[in-house]
Order: sequence, then C-alpha cells, then structure tokens
Amino acid sequence: MADTLSHIKAPITDEMVRFDAIFRESLSNNGGLLDKMLEYIMRRGGKRMRPILTLLVAKAFSKGEGAAEEDNAVIFKALHAACSLELLHTASLVHDDVVDESDKRRGQASVNASFDNRLAVLVGDFILATSLREVATAGCGAMTDAVANLGQTLAAGEVKQIENISTADFSMENYFDIIDKKTASLFECCCRLGALSAGAGEEQTAKICEFGRNIGILFQIRDDIFDYSDSEAIGKPTGNDMREGKLTLPVLHVLRSAPDEIVGLARKVKALEAEELDISLLIKYTREHGGIEYAQDVMEDYYRRCMDYVDSNITDASIANSLRLYVDFVVGRES
Repeated sequence: MADTLSHIKAPITDEMVRFDAIFRESLSNNGGLLDKMLEYIMRRGGKRMRPILTLLVAKAFSKGEGAAEEDNAVIFKALHAACSLELLHTASLVHDDVVDESDKRRGQASVNASFDNRLAVLVGDFILATSLREVATAGCGAMTDAVANLGQTLAAGEVKQIENISTADFSMENYFDIIDKKTASLFECCCRLGALSAGAGEEQTAKICEFGRNIGILFQIRDDIFDYSDSEAIGKPTGNDMREGKLTLPVLHVLRSAPDEIVGLARKVKALEAEELDISLLIKYTREHGGIEYAQDVMEDYYRRCMDYVDSNITDASIANSLRLYVDFVVGRES
C-alpha cells in the first residue's frame, strides 16, 4: 500500500512535504489540553487522499495548454485549499463520532472516547475555524464559497442520514443522495479547488468535478462493502453500519426481491431493534443472494467513468498515471 501511495504522489512529492508542514502548523496552539487533543488527532494521520487529489488536479491544469496561472501561484493556492479541505474533513469526522457515539476511528480510540463529547465538539469547532482561515489564505473568493458550500453539504448529508434511519424506506435514491452529500461532495470539492487554483475554465472544471464525484461514490461503496467482512484494519466489525440503523447498497439490492422474513429483519435494523442474530442473518442473506456482487458491478461502472475521464482529458503522462493509480487504490484498498 505504501509503495502504491508513493507512486501516486510521485508528481507532487515536494508539494506533499510542504502540505504536511502547513497542515501541522495550522493545528499548532499555545499548549495545554487543546494542543494535547490536536496532537492526538494529528498522530492518527491518514493517507491524505483528499490533499493528494487536490494537488494532482492543480498540477494537471497548471501544466496544460492555456494554463492561466504561474506554477508557484497555483501551488500556493492549492496547498492552502488542500489544507482547508483536510481540516474540514477532520472536523466532520470528529463531530460524526460524537453524533454516532463511536468509540473507534481507524481502529483507534476516537477523540470523544479518549477525552469526552464536550471536548470533542469543541476541538472539532476549532479545526473547522482553522479550515476557514486556511482557505482565506489562498485568497480566492470562489474557493471560500466552495469550502463553505461543502461544509453545508456535509452537515445536510449527516442530517439526511439520521432522518433516513428513522423511516421504513429502503430507497436506493436516498442511499445515493446521502453518499453524494457525505462523501462524493468532498472528493468533488477537492477537484474543484484544484481546478480553481490553476484558473481552469468552466467546462474543464465541470468535467473534473464529475470525475471527483465519481471517485467519491467509488470510495463510499468500497467502504460499505467492508461492513460485510471482518477486518481489524478498517476499525469496525462486520455489521457495524447495521448496528447504527444504516442499510447500504449490498443489502438494499437484495431487499428488492427478499421474502417478508428478511424485510422484517431490515425493518428491525432501521428501528434500531435488531439483535446480533438478526444482523448476522441479514448479512448472510445479502452475501448469498448477490448483494456484494451487485455493489461491485456498480463500482465497476463508476471505475470505467473515472478511467475514461483520465484517458480523454489529462494530457500530462505522469499525472494521468497517478490519477489512474489513485482510482485503482480507491477500488482496491483494504481500509
């Protein structure tokens, strides 16, 4: 995995070093408990998938014909935009763990479990405010609008998900609306900010944003499939989504033709009344009736869309290769 990431980052190796420094500096405080919490969050790290995408897109458009900005100016804006997005994403995860009462994040204790809910909310607020400061540093009003809109969309997606749990609806439309808001919007914004950094035109920006949205959908469906197989690496046991009342793509597919007994189990999941045996039976039924294969087929469709975009629109060979590897990594990742 580390080797693949290093190949993906090859065209932006220097930029990622600068990004890490900016990100760490953005979360430096004057000591005390807040610094302790921020350091805890930074230690958990992550793969930096979103900053990588923002910087690759910025680099792609800064190298293309008719690039509107000098490279240094492009990278300055892209770095601070990428930092803003990573901070916003981090803040949303901290707040989501409070909302979901989760005690794990990436296999480690969540912030709210390590400290408490009050402090987790407050440190999330601090990180969110820092995100706004970073995008302001980029000095582009359209970027500020994009980050603000993303923050609203992420919150709306979380509310929609909670609302969806409280209904008896098994709608695919609702499922895709939620992942559009909670996941795809973030990857789409990565691409938007990268394009804005380089002064890309409207048509170019629209196309790369669609590419980012498709990556986000791929990412979320892959994540949903994880819920059907035990893995310590992903930090959650089989059926964790169902324990939270969430029905994802594999089970939604099989529910279209499931017998009343299975539908009844799904209703118990949504009502937060399902016991472990109920969840095990519903997972077993989903596996045995093609739910995983269906989700993988949907992933394959979005995968093709992503690759078609790169083949048709990215002219720099090294960046095109990195973007292809990026999409492959999203599909093949194990955590």
